[in-house]
Amino acid sequence: MLPAGLIQVAGIHDAEEARQVIDAGVRWLGFPLRLPVHAEDLSEAEAATVIAALPDEVQAVLITYLARADEIIALCSALAVKVVQLHGEVSLAELEALRRAAPGLAIIRSLVVGLQDSAALQVRVDQESPLVDAFITDTYDPTTGASGATGRTHDWQISRQLVARSPRPVILAGGLTPENVAAAIAAVQPCGVDVHTGVEDDTGRKCPHRLRRFVREATRGFR
Repeated sequence: MLPAGLIQVAGIHDAEEARQVIDAGVRWLGFPLRLPVHAEDLSEAEAATVIAALPDEVQAVLITYLARADEIIALCSALAVKVVQLHGEVSLAELEALRRAAPGLAIIRSLVVGLQDSAALQVRVDQESPLVDAFITDTYDPTTGASGATGRTHDWQISRQLVARSPRPVILAGGLTPENVAAAIAAVQPCGVDVHTGVEDDTGRKCPHRLRRFVREATRGFR
């Protein structure tokens, strides 16, 4: 399901920013919606419009904290997305319900380093692997309660252990930048990387120069 060397950029604001990200060579675009902590980058209606205009080779990913299968399916349907990245407290029962009700939906489940310890995360890998298509490791920020888009790295050795344990592909996120992404890939050996704040400028918009550098360094890291 996930291509090797996947590069995802999350936090798309509008169609112009989507175009800049695609022009930098990125084919997976993340749209965070229904968030408990951060402000959303665009409305659901705006996201649907941007997603509808994406080229066929570009994958739109809904990033959400929704925890109920019916709500997740409804939002995916409204946005016409085929991939969802779940950061909320989704129970095994709801994951099972989601898998049964939407067998064609690709599910990426977050593993937040710092919110749970390494042992607990490994147990979740064992329990959730039959129900998901991939995992994404990210960083918990105790000052804000955020478990994504924190701009913080975590102990990459924990992510490396999760990669080794998981029968599913693992994407690495959390504080990645053009300056550290190649080293992160070497340390963790993930199937892909995800970046949000690490390619933004001081205004919170994606910086074309940082985007291109990130793609170049990530591509080098995956070689």
